[in-house]
Amino acid sequence: MSASVPFYRKHQRSYDRGYRYQLAGRYSAGTSGGTRTRGLDWLSQPGLDPLPKRTKPSYLAVDRENQIIGYVVPMFRTSQEFAEGYSDHTRLRDTAAYMERCDRFTSGLEMERSEQIARKEAMRESAQRISFNKTLYEHDEHFKRMNEDSLLHVPEFIIKPRSHTVWEKQCVRLHCTVSGWPDPRVVWYKNNVAIDPLAKASKYKIESKYSVHSLEINSCDFEDTAQYRVSAMNVKGEVSAFASIVVKRFKGEVDTFLPAPRRSGVKDGPVSEYGITFQTHIVDNFGVSFGREGETLSLGCTVIIYPALHRYQPEVQWYRDGVLLSPSKWNHMHWSGDRATLTLTHLNKEDEGLYTLRVTTKSGYKTYSAYVFVRDADAEVEGAPGAPLDVCCLDANKDYIIVSWKQPAVDGGNSILGYFVDRCEVGTTHWIQCNDTPIKFARFPVTGLVEGRSYIFRVRAVNKSGISRPSRVSEPVAAMDPADRARMRGTSAPWTGQIIVTEEEPAEGIVPGRPRELQVTEATKNYLVLSWKPPGEKGLEGVMYYVEKCVSGTDSWQRVNTEIPVRSPRFALFDLAEGKSYCFRVRCCNAAGVGEPSDPTEATTVGDKLDTPSAPSKVVPTRNTDTSVVVSWEASHDAKELVGYYIEASIVGSNTWEPCNNKPVNVTRFICHGLTTGEKYVFRVRAVNAAGLSQFSPESEPVEVKAAIASPAPPYGISVLECVRDSMVLAWKQPAFIGGADITGYFVDYREVVDGVEGKWHEANIKAISERAYRVTDLKENRKYQFQVRAANIAGVGIPSLPSDTFLCEEWTIAVPGPPHDLELREVRGDSMVLLWKAPVYQGRDPVNGFYVDMKEAEAPEEAWRGVNTKATGNTFIKVKNLKEQESYVFRVRAQNQAGVGKSSDISEPVQAVTKPGTKEISVDVDDDGVISLNFECANMTPDSKFVWSKNYEDVDESASRLTVETKGNKSKATFNSPGEEDTGIYSCLVTHTDGDSSSYTISPEEMKRLLEISRDHKFPTIPLKSGLAVEMLEKGKVRFWLQAEQISPNAKVDYVFNDNVVTQGEKYKMNIDKNTGVVEMTMESLMPEDEGTFTFQMKDGKATNQSSLVLIGDVFKDLQKESEFQRKEWFRKQGPHFIEYLGYEVTPECCVVLKCKVGNIKKETSALWYKDGREIKADEKLGFTEGVLKLEIAQPDPPAESADDHIGRMLKISKKDAGVYETVLKDDRGKDTSKLNLTDQRFKDLMNEVFNYIANSSTPLKITSTDQGIRLYTFVSYYNDLLPVTWHYKDSPIAFSERLKSGVVGDQLWLQISEPTEKDMGKYAIEFNINDGKGGLRRTVELSGQAYEDALAEFKRLKADAIAEKNRARVAGGLPDVVTIQEGKALNLTCNISGEPLPQVTWLKNDKELTSNEHCILRFESGKFASFTITAVSTVDTGKYSILVKNKYGTERAEFTLEVTEGTPDLGVTSYLTDAEGNVVFGANTLEEKMKTAITGMTKESAAAAEKMDNLTKKPEEEEEEEVTVQEMLMNKEI
Repeated sequence: MSASVPFYRKHQRSYDRGYRYQLAGRYSAGTSGGTRTRGLDWLSQPGLDPLPKRTKPSYLAVDRENQIIGYVVPMFRTSQEFAEGYSDHTRLRDTAAYMERCDRFTSGLEMERSEQIARKEAMRESAQRISFNKTLYEHDEHFKRMNEDSLLHVPEFIIKPRSHTVWEKQCVRLHCTVSGWPDPRVVWYKNNVAIDPLAKASKYKIESKYSVHSLEINSCDFEDTAQYRVSAMNVKGEVSAFASIVVKRFKGEVDTFLPAPRRSGVKDGPVSEYGITFQTHIVDNFGVSFGREGETLSLGCTVIIYPALHRYQPEVQWYRDGVLLSPSKWNHMHWSGDRATLTLTHLNKEDEGLYTLRVTTKSGYKTYSAYVFVRDADAEVEGAPGAPLDVCCLDANKDYIIVSWKQPAVDGGNSILGYFVDRCEVGTTHWIQCNDTPIKFARFPVTGLVEGRSYIFRVRAVNKSGISRPSRVSEPVAAMDPADRARMRGTSAPWTGQIIVTEEEPAEGIVPGRPRELQVTEATKNYLVLSWKPPGEKGLEGVMYYVEKCVSGTDSWQRVNTEIPVRSPRFALFDLAEGKSYCFRVRCCNAAGVGEPSDPTEATTVGDKLDTPSAPSKVVPTRNTDTSVVVSWEASHDAKELVGYYIEASIVGSNTWEPCNNKPVNVTRFICHGLTTGEKYVFRVRAVNAAGLSQFSPESEPVEVKAAIASPAPPYGISVLECVRDSMVLAWKQPAFIGGADITGYFVDYREVVDGVEGKWHEANIKAISERAYRVTDLKENRKYQFQVRAANIAGVGIPSLPSDTFLCEEWTIAVPGPPHDLELREVRGDSMVLLWKAPVYQGRDPVNGFYVDMKEAEAPEEAWRGVNTKATGNTFIKVKNLKEQESYVFRVRAQNQAGVGKSSDISEPVQAVTKPGTKEISVDVDDDGVISLNFECANMTPDSKFVWSKNYEDVDESASRLTVETKGNKSKATFNSPGEEDTGIYSCLVTHTDGDSSSYTISPEEMKRLLEISRDHKFPTIPLKSGLAVEMLEKGKVRFWLQAEQISPNAKVDYVFNDNVVTQGEKYKMNIDKNTGVVEMTMESLMPEDEGTFTFQMKDGKATNQSSLVLIGDVFKDLQKESEFQRKEWFRKQGPHFIEYLGYEVTPECCVVLKCKVGNIKKETSALWYKDGREIKADEKLGFTEGVLKLEIAQPDPPAESADDHIGRMLKISKKDAGVYETVLKDDRGKDTSKLNLTDQRFKDLMNEVFNYIANSSTPLKITSTDQGIRLYTFVSYYNDLLPVTWHYKDSPIAFSERLKSGVVGDQLWLQISEPTEKDMGKYAIEFNINDGKGGLRRTVELSGQAYEDALAEFKRLKADAIAEKNRARVAGGLPDVVTIQEGKALNLTCNISGEPLPQVTWLKNDKELTSNEHCILRFESGKFASFTITAVSTVDTGKYSILVKNKYGTERAEFTLEVTEGTPDLGVTSYLTDAEGNVVFGANTLEEKMKTAITGMTKESAAAAEKMDNLTKKPEEEEEEEVTVQEMLMNKEI
């Protein structure tokens, strides 16, 4: 036996090596002893040796010092995962051990031999293990030396799990922190058996986050007492840590229904499970089942166990919703040796749920599950609700029992008003109703019970239609104190091994202390439940409790249980006033007395504290099978004490709702079975708790019940399309199997590869991607990576693909483009097929400008590749022709840019060139209505198939397309909405979910033209027309509408339509049809504003029809109406005097501008009037008639000069003022006619350009002359106009004028002045007359160089010297009048300006005699500029002729004036001096205004200002009469 101990027991402390050797020794000794093993009496037959006596099995766990540290739960199951982990050697040893144990009863010698062989095998295995470990160690050491920087290290527990001791039904969590690289894989074990959280999802919960790992055990029971091990393993090794959990329970609360532990021996035979690996298979499974209340239902499966052992029985267990079922009157279980059966004898809704069969052997377990639905039985009263369910007892005491239940899913069509609770004493059949009125809350306290008796309960629902059937009865419950019930149940059975926690021996004479943690655990309007903990002191004599209450706000405490104290720390109170608030407290008591009260509770208001839950939301149905749908929803928010959810379904449009479950489910996902295939359903959900049912959720979207779908197969062919420093673009191929539904997206994972060691997978995208190409970002440059891809459809995400090749993340720098991708073959035929692909992601240095396609036979060597196209194609598709039928081909595509041809794509899948049977092609059709359509039929349709139309192999968007697609059955038609040239192209149709059924049709421009002609012919037979409807003008402004048909019969009819109204023959319309020529016409006298619209001629000749329309609206109609009115007016105009030629202009060679017009039908009485801008022009001698021509000169040059050299005054009179609108009016008694000529804007510019052309042609050659300022170039024109545009050029470039270079005009001379010329000014000069809006004109040139320049320069210098002398000579600039008349006694002051360089000498003379300055006559010369002459008091002696003489080296100048002195005072009262036209100062006795009329006529602005000042002087008061007035003040602004 020592060699057959399973490996998972070798690590237990109670099964160490010494212990196994002791066991082996016992077996050897036992063989010679001949004692018989207990429990195996059937082996005492003759011929069989008795078994050695075994020691009694122990369930104590001891440490190395043999100290008891806990209990070991007997092994009754193991994990299939570890069973499959056996090595072949282990299986061999187990088989050998099994045979050894079977034979040890026949011969002790054979047993010793087997043990010796087993020991040898163990030693050999140990040696091999040591050798293998040594090899691994050497390899690891070598790897470390080769990879000094490697981060790999063995797992290590940073924090180990610690042991716990907990009470029964509590939750416990073991957690630890583990480090290691790569991240270790963590597994939890219970007694060296791996824990499978999926097997008991409600029991175990395992989490791993951020290297923190935890195991959570919910609702611990005694079976959870065990040693737990956590193992962490990676490529570097494995480490483990241990912790123990001990579950305790209070004394007297042992569960008598716990199953007994498995014994060491099997009563049915000598078969031991050790040493055998069983394979279990469950076949002939039961499916989803449906039953009705009251019926009987059996579930069964056939169980095949290999190897088959005689009389071996595995452990067979049945579960409902994860809860182990025990045999009862409701559940019968049977095992027949190969078939397990569960019979539900009387179905109730409590029996609804997920049933699981679990078959456990030593090698593991197998399970199978299916759902059982139980529908309500027919109601006894129509419209009554369904029966409640899950009636149970929440709390029981000696005088009350609190009963709870769950509301039914079916309310009968009316809301449930409440529930009735019935009780029945066990042993009787008499049911008593406990409540008189229905209660809505799903809990009710039943009182009036007899202490010590047991009761069962049932509940009935009621609505306005009636009362439901009663529920299934509850389990029996005794009305007694909980402490008495615990004592009656007794201690645990000796074989359970349960830990019994007993109290210490009670102490006498001690009053207990205060109860602890008093709280209200449940409160409704009918009752209230208090709970507390006993006082902290231990060993007290039996403690009981008194409960006290008081109304909130008062201090009046009243004892509730006055007669007998309660023994359990839980109490229910009844008969409390609803709506009032109460406080409660509890006292302990025993034989020694009553203790102090506990702390009171918070004020509690009596009433229902629980609200109905909120409605669930976001109900989402998903296809599952052909008869079921998966419904998921969002849980109710803030729901308290939630019991579960009810789901209802309805066929779309029926408005009839049926429940999907009759027992609430406490999950948010449920599979609704029993649906009709092909129907569309909607679903809704509502939540339920003790307070009632919530409102229904919003209805879900409709879902069609279809056949089951599966997740897709893995993609394949992962390749790299582009690579940059930190990202790579991947491409892959679509899975061969897509799971029966369209793929909704892909998920990409990546991992880093370091020195051949793969790292951990990471998600590249969280949201699914629809394309088969994706850029993976956040990579590291020069690192190696592997990738895997998973496909997803509505069924879920498939398994990942195989890891790709290892790719290096480095930036591509090649100039040529990357490989194309996503190759696809369509329209496979016996001699052709169409290849589609996508352009490369990596473009290279330049954009892609074409593609090359290569092909070869699938089995041909690499040398067989050949090009399909010799010239690069710009499309991403190509049709490959001239293929061999039945031959398989593969293709590849290369892209090119300006740098060259890039890498080829991945090779396509082999495709055989064969036309499948039933293949149809797209056909084009034009129906009787002329509608053009493309039609395609597919014979291989599936229910999920769809027709996908494309143009030029790009999917057609029907919403924005020019096509309308209609599909019926296996036929699809694409109709052109408005066919035209833009609809040409290649149209193809692909049928999804088939074996590539597709076809295409090419519509070329010629084909489209042909189809359009056929369409028109089919829509209607037409009358051919030579010309469509047209309009023309007739005499007097008549309008003629007409068209001409090629041929019409005598029976042809025409409807004349104007704006959708038929018009007929009348005064306004005249119609005519010439059936010989086919001309149809209609005339109108004139067009009025109401005639604007559409004119249509509708022709009908038998079945043939045609029509032609002419739209006369907007500007078109207005122009036609004006033309009609014009023609009408023209006719009337020509009946009187009129213009034959309308007014125009002519420019004569003399630059005269003449307006002229030609008139007709005139007579002597006919008159002509000229107007300009609406103003009549006066008649002169130039106005008259000459041979029917009327002329008017609007511009002419000045008279000719007296001599040929005299060009001054030859100015052309025309100017911008002559621009305007000219009009001529002819009239007599017959009427009048008007002609206008617009000479403004551009028309005036055209006129002036014509004038300028004459002026330019009259210009003389350019000549050179000199002035005192420089050299002047000039030309003369016959006539000059200020508007003449002229440009001067120097060396063929326009001259930029400055102070040194100036141009100007003097008379009709145009000149260019070059001031201070230098040699740089030598060259070619030209003057250009810019006519025709500056677009060029006549040019005159002269060469200023050589002798011409020398002569001009010398003349300039001479003139300049003369000018300097003239400029610097002495001169009197002004200030002296010719005559000064002044009154005697006044002061006279005269000042004049003196100029000259050098400074002149000034001399004053009187009567040609020199004057000297004295007090009477003061002479001054100031600042070298001003010479003043002042007489302080004028007298008659001063009368005379005065002069001033100035002189310097350049010359002499003299200025004279005469002074006249008068006597007396003028009437004006002041002395005034004025100058006449010749500059004389005169005295006037009249007013200033009168004097100004004669004396200062023609004065300048400055003189007028002086006169105004004189006027102001006349208005001064008389007291200022004596003020000195000087001539200088009056003449200060006058210029000489």
